[in-house]
Amino acid sequence: MHGLFEIDQEANKDSFMNNLDGRIKLISSILIIIYAVSSTDLLILVIIEIYLLLLISLSNVSAKYAIKRIALIIPFGGFVALIQPFFQPGNVIWTDPFGILQMTDYGLYFGTLLLFRVTVCVTSIVFLSSSTSMQDLVASAQKLGVPHQLAMLLNLTVRYLFFFYDQLMNILNAQSTRCFHIFNRKTTYQWRIKKVGETITMMFLRTFEQGEKVYLSMMSRGYTGNTRIYRAKERLDKRDFAFMGTTISMILILQMLNIMVL
Repeated sequence: MHGLFEIDQEANKDSFMNNLDGRIKLISSILIIIYAVSSTDLLILVIIEIYLLLLISLSNVSAKYAIKRIALIIPFGGFVALIQPFFQPGNVIWTDPFGILQMTDYGLYFGTLLLFRVTVCVTSIVFLSSSTSMQDLVASAQKLGVPHQLAMLLNLTVRYLFFFYDQLMNILNAQSTRCFHIFNRKTTYQWRIKKVGETITMMFLRTFEQGEKVYLSMMSRGYTGNTRIYRAKERLDKRDFAFMGTTISMILILQMLNIMVL
């Protein structure tokens, strides 16, 4: 949850990228991810990664924060990339002393390509989440065609996620003042499981009660099934079109250069 707080704080900063329309940033990120996944040129992926890092810097996001976020996610896809040199067919360039593992030239290339693809996709997601608030991201997705009911559900989930986290922390703090800890071996395992079950039940009841209060409050304020999600920015301006045009132009130029080289 601390990470969610940090992401939301970064997304609400005042910067050039943060002030752009969420729809433009969402479309641009999707285009970059699609092009990166379909690309087979390492140089193109490096150029796209540099472009994304430049966008992150324009979002007034610290380099330490961006690198930390990218480094947290990459290992999941990086592990798959690291084992590719030993499973892909090709010319053998290295063999371990026992003759069990063999590294091929194509496997090394494919693993490097996969690692770069994962890095570009993760960086694109970090850019999007660091420059667009979660509420604006949901509202932008609705504008692009996401069903209204799903968008409203996601919006409410994002809005009250932090509230329920505070409620959970209050319950855990109250338990700790009564000397309860789930990993305390001085108490019986059965009793600890019982208290954890009580905590889950209490959270479920509070969630149900809060949901009823929120729904009644929304109905009293004129909520209907067609109520739109609030967006601070409704219309696109010159900066939005300029950024969109820059991203599309970069992709087209890279594709043309790739075709010319081939």
